[in-house]
Amino acid sequence: MRHRFCLCDHSLRDMFTHMQMTPVHLVIAAVAAFLAGGINSVAGGGTLVTFPTLMALGLPPVIANATNTVAIWPGTVGSLWGFRREFAQTETRMRWLVIPSVIGGAAGALLLRITPPNAFEKMVPFLVLFATVIFTARAPIQRLIKSAHPEAHRTKKWFVIGLVFQMLVGLYGGYFGAGISIMMLSALSIFGMTDMLQMNALTSLFSLCINGVAALLFIWASMVYWPYVLVMAIGSILGGYGAAGLARKIGGDRVRVFVLVVGYAISALLFVKMLR
Repeated sequence: MRHRFCLCDHSLRDMFTHMQMTPVHLVIAAVAAFLAGGINSVAGGGTLVTFPTLMALGLPPVIANATNTVAIWPGTVGSLWGFRREFAQTETRMRWLVIPSVIGGAAGALLLRITPPNAFEKMVPFLVLFATVIFTARAPIQRLIKSAHPEAHRTKKWFVIGLVFQMLVGLYGGYFGAGISIMMLSALSIFGMTDMLQMNALTSLFSLCINGVAALLFIWASMVYWPYVLVMAIGSILGGYGAAGLARKIGGDRVRVFVLVVGYAISALLFVKMLR
């Protein structure tokens, strides 16, 4: 089994052998991760900064995606720790969503591994655009969540629907990942949750599970470009503390506008590149 899943095909190995990295590249990756850490702590959507940056630094889309997943995982640990009090207040039944999160994340990572690199490269513009649209719809989704009637969603039917929906979110998260926080808030609304702090706590847990299992599979498959991982992980953690303070002074709305501008601009550039 291992030789089938591992990076033994020449197409992916060739990607690593042709990569070139300089100290400047490391600095750029670290700065992007620092910004993403601050953005995630205020508005979300940091992946829309780090993933395109890795591609701009010369990583093929598949490798950039896998490397980004591993690099940002430590940030989810810090996020969950920050919400530990709210997490302790959540209902025990909600923690069952860890199971579909892990299953979906593993399935998404496996799907990415078997996707031909050229095919994934063609999908990237659509994935980035989709994630940006999801981020754009954040406010309407949150209004919908807050207007939900909790008691109406506490039936067995809604529980099953929520489990299936969360598994699909995990599948997408393991495959690409940008925008899953908004999707998971939607999943939690299916269960009738309305406390945003508790929902963010659970979202942090599920992100940790989805990205964690995907990261393990990417590492096992040798799909990760390690020189960037350490500097990005450190940058992301520091950004969650340092850049967050600056971002709060600027204002969450302005940070969201920045993320949207970056997301749509990168989507446009990727589509132009694809059509050439």
